[in-house]
Amino acid sequence: MRVSREQVAENRGRILKEAGRLFRERGFEAVTVAEVMKAAGLTHGGFYGYFQSKDELIADTLAELVVAPAPEPASIERYADRYLTLDHVADCAGGCPVAALATETGRQTPQARAAMTEGLRRQIERLGQGIAGEDRDAARQAAIGSWAAMVGAVVLARMCDDQALSSEVLEQTRAFIGRRVGTVHGAT
Repeated sequence: MRVSREQVAENRGRILKEAGRLFRERGFEAVTVAEVMKAAGLTHGGFYGYFQSKDELIADTLAELVVAPAPEPASIERYADRYLTLDHVADCAGGCPVAALATETGRQTPQARAAMTEGLRRQIERLGQGIAGEDRDAARQAAIGSWAAMVGAVVLARMCDDQALSSEVLEQTRAFIGRRVGTVHGAT
């Protein structure tokens, strides 16, 4: 039975969605192609009709997760308030792909690294736009520093088995970002 172009696109989208969830939850190496296809409701044998290899699946999944358009944050502070939560920390499979996969991506193919790099560029630009003010260099610096602090805080909170310490890491990072971004706005 021949599958329509629309069905192929829908199936590919499901594969990428499930791969993204599984990779964030368990890492690239711990997830098999068969598991991704099963989660997408498709047969393992059909994988090569969509992707040439698991490496291509990883790169395309990262591109879907981190390069796809995202809503512009109103401000870094509000973005941090949504990002730096215990719910986000607990939802590794549905949470930030950067916090879940950045260190593993460094050991992946150039295509996977390129997808993550493009996602980083876009996130810095989005966060920089969320800073009012005239000094573009200061806004970019605040965006980079804030994003690095947010991702790092989520990574640290996830590795910690002490919920009070995890909460403190998130709370103090939000406060740090608020103070740092406030200096860009001219506040003290």
